[in-house]
Amino acid sequence: MFVAWGEDLCFLYNDPYAEILGAKHPQALGAPFQDVWREIWPDIEPFIDAALAGDAVFHENLPLLMNRKGHEEQTWFTFSYSPVRDDEGQIAGMFCTCAETTAQVLAERQKDEIQERQRQMLQQMPGFVAMLSGPDLIFTYVNDAYVAISERADFLGRRFRDVFADIAGQGFHELFEEVFHSGEGVVRRGMELRLHGRQDVQYVDFVLEPIRDDKGSVTGVFVGGYETTEVYQGSESLRQSNALLRQLNADLERQDLERARERQLTWEVSSDLLAIATPDGRFASVNPAWTATLGWPAEHVTSTQLLEFLHPDDVQRSHAALQRLREGEPVLRFENRYAHADGGWRWLSWVAVPVDNKIYCSGRDVTAEKEAEAERDRLWTLSEDMLARADYAGKMSAVNPAWTQVLGWSQHELLTNPYADIIHAEDVPGTVAALQQMGRTGQPTRFENRILAKTGEWKPIGWTVSPEPDNVNFIAIGRDMTQYKARERELEHAQDALRQSQKMEAMGSLTGGVAHDFNNLLTPIIGSLDMLVRRGLGNERERRMIDGALQSADRAKTLVQRLLAFARRQPLQPVAVDLRRLVNGMAGLIGSTVGPKINVNVELADDLPPANADPNQLEMAILNLGVNARDAMPDGGTLVIAAKAEQVQREHRSRLKPGDYVRLSVTDTGVGMDDTTRARAIEPFFSTKGVGKGTGLGLSMVHGLVAQLGGGLAIESAPNQGTTVHFWLPISSEQVQNQDDADGASASSRARGVAMLVDDEDLVRMSTADMLIDFGYDVIEASSAEEALKLVRGGAKADLLVTDHLMPGMSGAELAHELRSTMPNLPVLVVSGYAEADGMPSDLQRLTKPFRNTELAESLDRLLREPAAHQ
Repeated sequence: MFVAWGEDLCFLYNDPYAEILGAKHPQALGAPFQDVWREIWPDIEPFIDAALAGDAVFHENLPLLMNRKGHEEQTWFTFSYSPVRDDEGQIAGMFCTCAETTAQVLAERQKDEIQERQRQMLQQMPGFVAMLSGPDLIFTYVNDAYVAISERADFLGRRFRDVFADIAGQGFHELFEEVFHSGEGVVRRGMELRLHGRQDVQYVDFVLEPIRDDKGSVTGVFVGGYETTEVYQGSESLRQSNALLRQLNADLERQDLERARERQLTWEVSSDLLAIATPDGRFASVNPAWTATLGWPAEHVTSTQLLEFLHPDDVQRSHAALQRLREGEPVLRFENRYAHADGGWRWLSWVAVPVDNKIYCSGRDVTAEKEAEAERDRLWTLSEDMLARADYAGKMSAVNPAWTQVLGWSQHELLTNPYADIIHAEDVPGTVAALQQMGRTGQPTRFENRILAKTGEWKPIGWTVSPEPDNVNFIAIGRDMTQYKARERELEHAQDALRQSQKMEAMGSLTGGVAHDFNNLLTPIIGSLDMLVRRGLGNERERRMIDGALQSADRAKTLVQRLLAFARRQPLQPVAVDLRRLVNGMAGLIGSTVGPKINVNVELADDLPPANADPNQLEMAILNLGVNARDAMPDGGTLVIAAKAEQVQREHRSRLKPGDYVRLSVTDTGVGMDDTTRARAIEPFFSTKGVGKGTGLGLSMVHGLVAQLGGGLAIESAPNQGTTVHFWLPISSEQVQNQDDADGASASSRARGVAMLVDDEDLVRMSTADMLIDFGYDVIEASSAEEALKLVRGGAKADLLVTDHLMPGMSGAELAHELRSTMPNLPVLVVSGYAEADGMPSDLQRLTKPFRNTELAESLDRLLREPAAHQ
């Protein structure tokens, strides 16, 4: 240290500083500061001025160029200047403590130079290098190769774990720390490195060495190494290639053995006949399939000439095939027949190839296929369906015999002309569209069309068509639908008939019920009026009124009969009827009914068989048709009534079962009907005559009557073309009999004894009782069957039972059965407003309400004249 004091800053110093002065000592003692260190004054003057100004100054390793030993030398000093004050507190000088650091600075510089040279050397190394310091392994140096392989740049001053956080778990962190703490270096080769969490792998060879200080303590870790990914992969690839080569060699050897075994196994187990033959036609070796297929032992086959196995018809072709093989030409799909040990023949299909003066051949048993082919040909020939092969261009290339059988065309005609020529013109577009769609989709299709037969008839054909894989041809199967269509029409007719029947049945139920109620109402009216007429009561005017009322009641009765006829519930008494006599007998009545403007022609066949019909109802039906014809010809015309025998066939317009019938036709030349009117013509109350000009029951009555008799009806009509009503009646197997009309008076002449009268309608019972009393009977009345039985059981005796049929409680038929159990000869007459015979025994006489005195008398007369009927 030293002190510089006073204005001249005289130099005062101690012994250590004297060594710093060198040759300047001792002359420097007391000398001015500037004189002592004139060579460095410019460098230190600013620091001196600062100290004298009152500021302490410190400087470390200040470089100074001194001349203290007779020559200039570069020195470095670390010093501090502090101001020194006098007693008055004024700055009078400065104090300096200093140390020469020249040796230290030079040593540091040398160390830095050495380290810089080391860094340059490490930087130029091809491998990666890094140095880490302290237990936290702080990076102090990395070379460019380390930066490149690490794929990051921020190293210096950071911990190894922080820089390489992404490789945690790969063993590097633990390995570096182990080297630092153990002080033992490690060497690693081919260690896997995965950066940034990637799956791809790098391989590195590296060394880790501890860095020690002068005392031997570990202060850091040195890292040096190389990336060896390509080298490792190359060596790994080489290793794998060598292993693969060894494996391939082993596989080839194994495959050779397997192929040999497979060939042997194929030879042994193949169902095909395998053989090696010589060009002279002998088998040198055959597999077991020969024995399995043909039954011959292998020894027999190899010791026998090939041609000796062949069917005589195949020898020539087989010899030619063998010759081609001798000439080096392969033979494919050659078929011939080989003898079987059981004496039969087997079809074989051959593939044979000549190689090195040997013939390798394989034969397959195709006997089943040949038989199937023969069966297919048989089916082609015998099938009743029309089979064909055709193309989309419009020609057929093959047809089976069914075409000729169904259509009459020859095979030549069918194959030489476009198939469109025999398709109905209306069906060509649909047929073409179906075939085009099949061609686009490749899917089978179905359709129908009409095909022309050679007779000129158009036949409905249902087709199933399938495309062939060549997209050029297709296979067609056609079925004649004529009979099917006929059955379809029959079914349609049957369904129409069923619907019509159900409709008529519903309407019939309604009209039948209404007719029953009317019958019960009309019975006392007609009976009472008839009795008044017969008794001649009243004056002339009153008798005319009674006659008018009776005529109106009769018309109402006729209306009810028509309702019952439509409802098919009128009481019929079918017998064998001579239509010639019946129609001829009505001709005059019909002529007078239709008037002079209309000509009535009767055309009846001479050989008319008797018809099974109710003559009274049939007359009414014909008269109704005559009246309808008259109304249809207001300006006059012609009415034709014709009848002839006719044999009804299947699908007849009458929809009757096949059989023999009598057809009665009534034809007019009137205004006719359109289809809509004709379809409704038989409905009850349907009329085209206008309000008040008809009941609308005429045709419905005829239809109901004919149907009830087991016949049929059809109407032909067109506007302004007139109308013909045909109805068919069953032919009777009985002979026509002449029946004498019964006289109502005979009933009164036979009347005797007591008549029991049973009816739940009071007015009907009252009027009927009056008629029976007029006939001379004593009458016992009962309002129900139960009341009648009570009277009989109470002692009442009856010689005759007249009873209503359907009553609340017990019916009239049940009452008759009960009374006949004790009075077996009791005559019974059943009267009813219903026409049905439900629950009515066939041995009971019937009379339908309403009835007149004469009708009741006729029924009783028949009953009393035929005692067998009630015995």
